[in-house]
Amino acid sequence: MGLFDQIINAIDNSNQQGNAGQLGNILNTVQQVSNSTGTDPSTIQSALGIVGNYVRSALQEKQATEGNEAAQSVVNQFGGTSPNPQAVNSLFAPFLQQQLAQTVAQRTGLNAGIVQQLLPILVPVVLNLLKSGAHSQNPQAGGNPVLNSFLDSDRDGDVDIMDAIQLASRYLGR
Repeated sequence: MGLFDQIINAIDNSNQQGNAGQLGNILNTVQQVSNSTGTDPSTIQSALGIVGNYVRSALQEKQATEGNEAAQSVVNQFGGTSPNPQAVNSLFAPFLQQQLAQTVAQRTGLNAGIVQQLLPILVPVVLNLLKSGAHSQNPQAGGNPVLNSFLDSDRDGDVDIMDAIQLASRYLGR
């Protein structure tokens, strides 16, 4: 099952944190970033997709070295729609932050300095999307299907944040 299917299942499951309001807040944040930078929303979605790939690698490493609970803890602690530099610092060393900004700039045409400033917004948004699968009563409990799908334990590569954001937009009729 794809990432977006897992997100929709989380929205439909009262035992998981996902809801249409959370998805709406994520889309609103993407629109606000787009407006504040004077950039097309599709460019910001592309940037989110690239950031998502880096977040996936960082969370996979955390999962491999510290376990599933550590990856879920990062998602729970830093997932949101408010800027949070700690979210970026918790996942990426400074040189990786610069590399990420350069990659986003090269692939989207955004200025690398602007991308660097956007990372404290984009990283929590990706984590917030992953948070939708966490258990509503006990977020640290294992079995977050959205996070598991994102980390793609079978390594088939069928995961993309940009696609999930675009599908969420269609799902909410935006």
